[in-house]
Amino acid sequence: MDYFLAALKKYAVFSGRAQRAEYWYFVLFNAIFSIAVGIIADVVGDTTGLLSIGYALAMLIPGLAVSVRRLHDIGKSGWFILIGLIPLIGAIWLIVWMVRDSDPGANAYGPNPKGMKASPEMAH
Repeated sequence: MDYFLAALKKYAVFSGRAQRAEYWYFVLFNAIFSIAVGIIADVVGDTTGLLSIGYALAMLIPGLAVSVRRLHDIGKSGWFILIGLIPLIGAIWLIVWMVRDSDPGANAYGPNPKGMKASPEMAH
């Protein structure tokens, strides 16, 4: 949960690097919360999907930011996120990149965050 909160605190930070744990915990908790919002929307009778749409819009920028930082961690430009727009192949390509280990040491996007535990300091 610390990694998810750290990603939210850096909701619009597109610079720097995000290690695999930060990215994948963000994906995991985002999926869990999306399901929870969907269940709540169903229980309260939200047939328009406004709750789900609202949650998705709220997570759009943080999701893009942590994805760009994850690409930076493997030495790729954040613009490679656009590969996801290629049907099927793009999503598979991005998943393969997102599971890769960090570039060892510093790269053009900053020092290696691997080994740093998520903490309030990570959010700055």
